Amino acid sequence: MTLSRSENTRPAVGCPVAHGTADHHGYQPFRMDDPFPAYAELRREEPVMYDERIGYWVVTRWADVRAVFDDWETFSSDNAQAPVRERSAEATRIMKEGGFTAYSGLSARIPPDHTRIRALAQRALSPRRFKVLEPSIRENTRAALQRMLAAEDGAGDFLTDIAFDIPTVTILTLLGVDPAMVPTYKRWSDSRAAMTWGDLDEREQIPHAHNLVEYWAECQRLVTDAHRDGGDSLVADLVTAQDGGAEISDHEIASLCYSLLFAGHETTTTLISHAIRLLLSHPESWSALVADPSRVPGAIDEVLRYSGSIVAWRRRATKAATIGSVEVPEGANILLVMGSANRDEDVFARPAEFDISRDDARNHLSFGFGIHYCLGNMLAKLQARIVLEETIAAVPSLRLTPGADIRFAENLSFRVPTSVPVTWES
Repeated sequence: MTLSRSENTRPAVGCPVAHGTADHHGYQPFRMDDPFPAYAELRREEPVMYDERIGYWVVTRWADVRAVFDDWETFSSDNAQAPVRERSAEATRIMKEGGFTAYSGLSARIPPDHTRIRALAQRALSPRRFKVLEPSIRENTRAALQRMLAAEDGAGDFLTDIAFDIPTVTILTLLGVDPAMVPTYKRWSDSRAAMTWGDLDEREQIPHAHNLVEYWAECQRLVTDAHRDGGDSLVADLVTAQDGGAEISDHEIASLCYSLLFAGHETTTTLISHAIRLLLSHPESWSALVADPSRVPGAIDEVLRYSGSIVAWRRRATKAATIGSVEVPEGANILLVMGSANRDEDVFARPAEFDISRDDARNHLSFGFGIHYCLGNMLAKLQARIVLEETIAAVPSLRLTPGADIRFAENLSFRVPTSVPVTWES
C-alpha cells in the first residue's frame, strides 16, 4: 500500500475529493431508509470522499474496504467504539461518577491485546456451546411462532414477535443471565447504539448515559458472580481460564460481556428481520425456500450481502496512506461502507438484484475481514437458519402486510427496520 506524509486529518488544499460535491452525491450518513442509490453514485464518482459533516473519509468500493480491513497496522480499529458525536459535559459527568470504565471487548482492540483476548474468547465460543444452544433456540422459536400465530386477526410484527427475543434470550443464556431480563438488556443496548453511533444532542444523551452506567455495573456483576458461583456459561469459562493462569483481567472479561451482550443480539435481530422482509418482498424466493428448505443457508448469505445489519464500520489511519488512488493523512478517521461494497459491480454479478441462487454472495463483507472478522458469525447464521426453517414449516403462507411502509432508524453504522408487519392465512 502506497504511503505518504501529511500533517493533519483534514484533506489537503486542492485535493480533488476534499469536500465531495455540494450534495455529497445524495449521501446522508445517518439516514438508512434507502442509502443504496447514494452508495452507487459514490462508487462511480468519489469512492473515497471526505465528509466534513462527520469528519470521516467515506470508502465505498469493495476492494478498498477489504484492503483497509486487512491492514490493521496502517488502519487501526481503536476508534471503532468511539462516540460519533462528542459526549456532552453532563453525559460525561454521569458516566464518570457512575464508574463507567467499559472498553471494547475486541472490535476496538489491536494486537497484542486483541490477539490474546480473542484466542480466549474463541475457545469459549466453541462449537460445543453452539450445539448445546441449538435445541433451545429451536424450541424458543417454535414457542414464539405459536404465540404470534394465535393472533385472531392473522397479523403480527415479525420484528417484535419473533426476531426481538430469540437472539437476546440466546446470548443471555450463553452468558449466564436470566432470560427474564430481555427488556432491560434491550433498553441498555438501545442506549449503547444511540450513544456510540447515533446523532444525539446534549439533552438526548442524558438518559442514555444513565443506562450505560447500569449496563456496565451489570457486566461487572456477572464477572463477580462467576468467581463466586462458577457455572456453565461463557463468563464462567473465562473466569476458569483466568484462574488457570490465562492472561485476562476481570475488567477485560466484563468488557467482553459489554460487547457480546450488545453485538450478540442486536445484529442478529436485524439479520432475521431483514431475511423475512426481503424474502417476503420477493415472493418467488420465499416460495423457493418453502419448496426446498435446504436452500436457507444460501439465502442467508444473500441477505447479508444485499442488506447487512451493519452497513458501515470505522478505522483510523496510523500513518499517511493511500486508499484506492486517494491520499489520506495520518490520524484520518475512515468510514468503511460495507453496505456499498456488498453491491460493488466489480465484484458481484447484478449486485442490485436480490437473488438467493447467486454463487458469489459469500464474498460479502458484512462480517468484516481480517483479524477482526466477526467472532459470532456462526451463531448469528445458526439462529437465522433456525428461525427461517421453523417459520417456513409453521406458516408457509406468511406475507408482508399489504401497503406496509417499513422504515429504518437513523444511525451511522446499523440499518435497523423499525417493524416488519406480516399477515398469514388462518
